[in-house]
Amino acid sequence: MKRPRDLPRLTLQPGELYLARSPVLLQTILGSCVAVTFWSARQGAGAMCHGVLPRCSPGMSLDCNLGEKQRYVDFCVRYLARQFDALGARRRDVEVKVFGGADVLPVMASRAAITTVGALNCRVALEVVREEGLQVLASDLRGLRGRKISFHTGTGEVLVQRLGSWECVGAKKDAGKKHLHYG
Repeated sequence: MKRPRDLPRLTLQPGELYLARSPVLLQTILGSCVAVTFWSARQGAGAMCHGVLPRCSPGMSLDCNLGEKQRYVDFCVRYLARQFDALGARRRDVEVKVFGGADVLPVMASRAAITTVGALNCRVALEVVREEGLQVLASDLRGLRGRKISFHTGTGEVLVQRLGSWECVGAKKDAGKKHLHYG
């Protein structure tokens, strides 16, 4: 298996998603946006979306192109779940991880009770994952700092870098290096 530094790299911009059938390192930077990763060892597939806003409006035209719809967390999660169905993956075997949703913009004390876009993105991501019959294996959500996400589609490992420091969610230390290990 290729090491992360030997893999092709693809950086997802806000409102993009990507499904890989061979190992690649998918990366993105998140503030209030949410990234959801999907991985199936059996199908040899990994995917990530970078959702900007929580939900498609009910009146969104069916004519809208994929690029417009994939800006929305709810659409991305449902779309990728169906892509994995088409590959023959059983939903109970798909590993899902959710990241982001930080409150990176200052909120005035008088408006502190207002739900932020980051909080809404997190809530919708978790709700739709559950509605789709998937389970979240790991997450790193909310807070006040953005994150850089690096997802190895060949192993399902995700490295989370908080702006200003490195942190690994659910990490086991190995020879002084931090790696994410799940399952």
